[in-house]
Amino acid sequence: MDTPEYAATLTGVSPRGPEPGDSALWRRRLRHDIRHELGTIIMLASAVVVADDIGAGSRERIEQLLGETRWLDHLIRQLDEDNDDDITTQPMVCPERIQVDGLTAEVVTGMRLATSHEVAFEGTAAWAHMDPVALWRALRNVLDNACRVAAGRVDVRVGVDQGWVTIQVDDDGPGFGAGTGGLASLGLGIVHDLISGYGGSLEIRTCEMGGARVRMLLPSAPPVEMTDMTKDDWRLHP
Repeated sequence: MDTPEYAATLTGVSPRGPEPGDSALWRRRLRHDIRHELGTIIMLASAVVVADDIGAGSRERIEQLLGETRWLDHLIRQLDEDNDDDITTQPMVCPERIQVDGLTAEVVTGMRLATSHEVAFEGTAAWAHMDPVALWRALRNVLDNACRVAAGRVDVRVGVDQGWVTIQVDDDGPGFGAGTGGLASLGLGIVHDLISGYGGSLEIRTCEMGGARVRMLLPSAPPVEMTDMTKDDWRLHP
């Protein structure tokens, strides 16, 4: 038999959701639940990656899963910092000095584990001032598009040319417009907005393999001496 306290608790609970005008509250609650689930995934994967009963290949995949999940957590954090009352404006995040070839190599590693295509990477040291989460989003959109339409190969190159950092992605697919559109167009629109927000530009043309070539250009930042950073630290605050 329910106690009076328990009955009072039940009668105090509203069976409906937030009022129609409470969309900001609904978004905050949803983001809270998403971040809680991401935290659980990170905790479980972290426990598995240090276990003694998994092989090197599985460990590599779990480490990559952890990396991808942490990027998603960064995205949720940016949403938390947004203004819930004005969702029509995209906040500009203060740029950081990042090593573009290092971040690109990380994204390529993840794509290699997620696709059956060959994803080749070649890069030289290249630095730019940009929000690392924005660059990660741009890279993932371009590489997702390329791997989705490629026949079997995607080439990624990072370099510096006349004061610009260039990130070039070629694929051996049918070429932009021939077998793309929809998600590809949406993804490239996102890329354009992300890159242009930090003084960059986006170019699309046909490459030597017959497919699309997407080039992202960012203003180059002065290089950082290796003595000022660890070998694997591709991000450095100004």
